[in-house]
Amino acid sequence: MKFVLDVKESKAATLMALLNDLPYVKTKPLTPYKAKVLEDVKEAVDELNQVLSGKIEARDADELLNEL
Repeated sequence: MKFVLDVKESKAATLMALLNDLPYVKTKPLTPYKAKVLEDVKEAVDELNQVLSGKIEARDADELLNEL
């Protein structure tokens, strides 16, 4: 199982030390770029789920491109 945690910078070293002491846990910090990509993908999936459930209305692709 994988987890993504958002931890205060001042507490990150302590948490990483604790997790690294557990033999059944592997840690791998994300780069700021990868963290941003992951957050953007999560936001896109959440928005898609809202469209599919009818909570929000999808936008036309031409409208989106014209906005850019």
